[in-house]
Amino acid sequence: MNTRKELLIGFLVGVIANIIGTLLYILLFSDLGIVETYEAAVEQEHVGSLLALGAILNLFAFFGFLKIRRDQRAKGVLIATILTAMVILYYKVF
Repeated sequence: MNTRKELLIGFLVGVIANIIGTLLYILLFSDLGIVETYEAAVEQEHVGSLLALGAILNLFAFFGFLKIRRDQRAKGVLIATILTAMVILYYKVF
């Protein structure tokens, strides 16, 4: 397959895994709904923490791609994780 296509697939898997991880965390550990939890996180300045907890699923995607020898896809997941880290840094600084 094309290297860029593999990288894009890995990036999309990383972003989707992060979204699913964040939503799963909210649904399992929050008494509020998704929107209310997000609003409370923004109010209390915990959005970065919420995103970081959601990024845990990226570990499974990354190592899963490495196990099946899809290195470019694993690299895409890593890029998505780095992008998430930059967003978290933005929320922590500003």
